[in-house]
Amino acid sequence: MPHYRNSSLPIEVSEFLLNCFVNSPSWQLWLSLPLSLLFLLAMGANVTLLITICLEASLHEPLYYLISLLSLLDIVLCLTVIPKVLAIFWFDLRSISFSACFFQMFIMNNFLPMESCTFLVMAYDRYMAICKPLHYPSIITDQFVAKAVVFILARNTFLTAPIPIFSARLHYCGKNIIENCICANLSVSKLSCDSVVLNQIYQLIVAWTLLGSDLILIFLSYIFIFQVVLRLKAKRAATKALSTCGSHFILILFFSTILLVFVFTHMAKKKVSPDIPVLLNVLHHVIPAALNPIVYGVRTQEIKQGIWKLLRKGR
Repeated sequence: MPHYRNSSLPIEVSEFLLNCFVNSPSWQLWLSLPLSLLFLLAMGANVTLLITICLEASLHEPLYYLISLLSLLDIVLCLTVIPKVLAIFWFDLRSISFSACFFQMFIMNNFLPMESCTFLVMAYDRYMAICKPLHYPSIITDQFVAKAVVFILARNTFLTAPIPIFSARLHYCGKNIIENCICANLSVSKLSCDSVVLNQIYQLIVAWTLLGSDLILIFLSYIFIFQVVLRLKAKRAATKALSTCGSHFILILFFSTILLVFVFTHMAKKKVSPDIPVLLNVLHHVIPAALNPIVYGVRTQEIKQGIWKLLRKGR
């Protein structure tokens, strides 16, 4: 609750309260079990994938380094969001400090676009492997991956860091109850006593610039890939190419679909329950993280073989 210096001079709040599912409190009960299972699955699967790629020498290739980066991003996103949500569900620990709230906001706003950008680099990797196979070994190298990682970190940190900074610099002198399970920028900034127009406009521009451009380039890459695959005369080569790209495309499609659904439900919040965007926001931090390593493990033969080799060594 807000603290007061005296009856007429309020001081700024030092903590927030996360108020999940105001209109549907029963959701916390039935959502806690599948959410905890998804969290354990995401953590276990991503850690297994990271260990496999790290220890198996045959997987020390550019594509698998990018998959490792994706797993690292998923792990950080899950650890930043889901444990706090489960603590609210199970123990009613709704309070979150001022600094912790804006740190969570920074991670969410930074790492989700990083994940989108990683998908873009992976799509470019598949484009080069299938459309320009002769140039692939000379272009997609370890140095290329290192430069791509630096680009992903620099681009997204530079453009998204102002979002939590703008929010943290606002004055919070009244309400401190966030109508959300997480410290989403729009949910937090609307509690401020100051104008938040600049904050909202900047987030909208950055979100559509980063995620929108990534998705357009990703789908263009796969259009070119499918055109080349359809022209392949050897059925086995075409099947292998489709299988290689299939897992990537499925995950990218799911990532973009759930994100677009969240955006549109948030825009149409007068027509849908305000708890729906909150639910989608929470799920978007755990479902892709649980699916990514499973799809790669099941559909990528090299990773599957690497996991079996490690299991045999363990025995």
